[in-house]
Amino acid sequence: PRIFLAASLWTVVSAGDNRLQLDVTCMLGIGRQQFCMKAFFITALSAVLGFGLPLTRLAAQPAQSLEMGFYGPETIEWKVGPAAIPPGAKMAVLEGDPTKEGPFVVRFQFPEGYHIPPHTHPKTERVTVISGTMLLAMSENLDRSAAKTLTAGTYGFWPAGMKHTAWSGGETVIQLHGIGPWQINYVNPADDPRNAKKSP
Repeated sequence: PRIFLAASLWTVVSAGDNRLQLDVTCMLGIGRQQFCMKAFFITALSAVLGFGLPLTRLAAQPAQSLEMGFYGPETIEWKVGPAAIPPGAKMAVLEGDPTKEGPFVVRFQFPEGYHIPPHTHPKTERVTVISGTMLLAMSENLDRSAAKTLTAGTYGFWPAGMKHTAWSGGETVIQLHGIGPWQINYVNPADDPRNAKKSP
């Protein structure tokens, strides 16, 4: 006589926010397990297709970037600073692109006496002083005596839209990091170097 076994097979299929549980009962005869497993997978596949869940989403996983970078002081490539800040500064891009969407890390090198007039940024500003000294007044006040003194190793951040002005105390290097695009808006449009270049 043939011996039959009742087996209940189930699995959970995930696709995005959708979850589908399949329950398949097979009557297994001796030597027929392979047939039942084939039937189960065919049923599961049919259910997935029937629910309109793309198979590519079941296996696809977001690829993680394997890109990396290391910069010693001697390997940093300094270029002329952007037109959005007063002339005399240099800039080095360490990661990303500050003009585009996405994370970025850049460094600015300022000569002694460098000054950025009162301005704001549309996103949170995050600054680390690498070397030298930065004087920062969190207002439109141009009195350096009221400014905060940020020495090497200091980290600071302030919210979008906060007015501030900055000076360098000697040659100074700062590092900015954040989510691009990085932008600067001057309180007085006449202070914007980009406007000066447009003048005849």
